[in-house]
Amino acid sequence: MLSEVTATRYVTPLREGGSLPGIVEADDLGTYVMKFTGAGQGRKTLVAEVVCGQLGRRLGLRVPELVTIQLDPVIGLGEPDQEVQELLKASGGLNLGMDYLPGSLGFDPLAYTMDPVEAGRVVWFDALINNVDRSWRNPNMLVWHGEPWLIDHGATMIWHHNWPGARASAAKPYDASDHVLAPFAPDVDAAAAELAPLVTEELLTEVAADVPDEWLVGEPGFDTPDALRRAYVEALLPRAATIHERLTLGKRTERGPSRAPGWLTDHLTPWPHPTKDGGTGGIGARTEDGTT
Repeated sequence: MLSEVTATRYVTPLREGGSLPGIVEADDLGTYVMKFTGAGQGRKTLVAEVVCGQLGRRLGLRVPELVTIQLDPVIGLGEPDQEVQELLKASGGLNLGMDYLPGSLGFDPLAYTMDPVEAGRVVWFDALINNVDRSWRNPNMLVWHGEPWLIDHGATMIWHHNWPGARASAAKPYDASDHVLAPFAPDVDAAAAELAPLVTEELLTEVAADVPDEWLVGEPGFDTPDALRRAYVEALLPRAATIHERLTLGKRTERGPSRAPGWLTDHLTPWPHPTKDGGTGGIGARTEDGTT
């Protein structure tokens, strides 16, 4: 079970992510990146963070420690941003926190390197959880004390958004061509030989048990939280055994980070933006890592 702490101070929002996570201090004197139940992506994002984050940690991958955080919405009364205030008001109760890694830097494949064995372990893990969000456009990796750390697993296990089709979805292959670690010749077969035997029914059951009941209740087709936890186990267990056989590392796509379409941005002049006149500022501008 995850440790539970209580938020004592809201420090600042992190605007790199679409869910608007924030840095908070807690009553255990720790500092956490907090993800909110009231965010637009909903509680399934937090479920994915717990299942995949805890699984990664149990497999020996570097994932920041996770905790649940009790939030009193009154903590945000001093926040001047109305959007943040509304998010905090909508997120009273139990939320998710990840250990804050002070001084960490975003992983850049042009600045850092990784040996094929470790790269293979990360790529295999992402194939297992069907992570569509660790690409060269958006690595979702940090470098802390010289070591790579894996973050942001909310966009994984896409099948849990449609449980009637989960079995077929979980059986699909994984295209790692755009994975941020694809250039480092990841040794996926070695990773599968090492990690697949560790992904047992017992391990997955223990990982799923870390998800709080209140994030699982009310799911259509499931009478109890434990029944829904069992569905996560049944989706991941067979995938672990064979996903390396259905993983491809082809040619990376050439298109750059996604941008707003012209029909949406053309009327924004005189605001400059990356799709017109070589501008780099203004609403909708993106940094090199694809964030706004």
